[in-house]
Amino acid sequence: MDTIASLFSFITTPVSWVIVQFHTVYGAIFGPDTGWAWGLSIVSLVILIRICLIPLFVKQIKATRAMQTLQPEMKKIQERYKNDKQRQSEEMMKLYKDAGTNPLSSCLPILAQSPFFFALYHVLNGIASGDTIGVINSSLLESARKAHIFGAPLAAKFRDSSSTIDALGASVTDVRVVTVVMIVLMSASQFYTQRQLMTKNVDTTVKTPFMQQQKMLMYVFPIMFAFFGINFPVGVLVYWLTTNVWTMGQQMYVIHNNPTPGSKAQGSYLERLTKHVTQHGGTRRRGEKAIIKAIVAKGRDRNEAERKFINSLNKAGLAAQADGTVVKSETQAEAQTEEGAAAAKRQQPKRQSKSQRQSGVAKSEGAAMSLEKTDEPQDAEPAAKKTAQPGSGNRSKAQSGQRKGPQRPKSPSKK
Repeated sequence: MDTIASLFSFITTPVSWVIVQFHTVYGAIFGPDTGWAWGLSIVSLVILIRICLIPLFVKQIKATRAMQTLQPEMKKIQERYKNDKQRQSEEMMKLYKDAGTNPLSSCLPILAQSPFFFALYHVLNGIASGDTIGVINSSLLESARKAHIFGAPLAAKFRDSSSTIDALGASVTDVRVVTVVMIVLMSASQFYTQRQLMTKNVDTTVKTPFMQQQKMLMYVFPIMFAFFGINFPVGVLVYWLTTNVWTMGQQMYVIHNNPTPGSKAQGSYLERLTKHVTQHGGTRRRGEKAIIKAIVAKGRDRNEAERKFINSLNKAGLAAQADGTVVKSETQAEAQTEEGAAAAKRQQPKRQSKSQRQSGVAKSEGAAMSLEKTDEPQDAEPAAKKTAQPGSGNRSKAQSGQRKGPQRPKSPSKK
């Protein structure tokens, strides 16, 4: 490790200068000889480096997604030219050139960060050995050697002997407990970052060897961190733990806002985007427009989540445009207008109150009774006509106004 670090000694002076500048600021707050001042200086160095690497991280995302889309074509080339390695390599390079990517693009942030990592290791190793390095003079060297993080000196290692640790003013137990905890956190953060990438941000519609490689790295990287971590000084562990936590947060942000097409994260993102667009009637952020533009450009090649997104917009009366904007659909607006006119025609009367319904019932009953009274004389004459038929007997006579029983003979008139 010391030999590798010496290869990057040309960047040792800039790294040590940045640490000293941050130490000046934090030393005025927490004290120049405290672990907070030196520890926060290392954390600030990590944040500064990672901010500068954001453009490379964006290129890494694009390169990784391009490699994922090329996996089926790469597999065909490997099967077609499995007996001709030279032709296989030529076809691979041609495929990379046409797609505008290459396998090394996904490793750019790690490669760019490596010189700073080894330069910091070189600086901390010099502090442990008591050598001035870069812009760190003897007074700063003495201050750094006194700095402890939870009882462990910045320059102490897990495998240091008790005499070396005693010379730094600490105990073996404190150093090993702190280093083990930091190594576990460092490995766990790396494992979670890789697992999050595999479970949420991988295209599940295409089964490729790339997925198997990522799954293998998910278990290999934590083991590598645990193996090399016991040889790192505490200050380097602070650096590496901070950069792992930054990577984990950065990965979560990308998965939440710009997921890989075909992944589970894309389905969740498009559901949130559907609710946002239907509520506001359009898009506002540039990232949303870029994603919608890519979905529209796919046409029939859209995956299930993307088709569901387009159909949801159509049902809401919206239409995604080629430039990424969302506008109100004209056909849907016409259909809504026609439905509104039809609904107005068959509009039902307003609902009456209870008192109004009771008064209405009373009026209807009174009207029915009056109709019955007026109908009675009209019904009597037909009834009398019906009873006046031949063969009706005494009953017809009674109804015509005559008395029942035998009739008295009329008395003879007097002449």
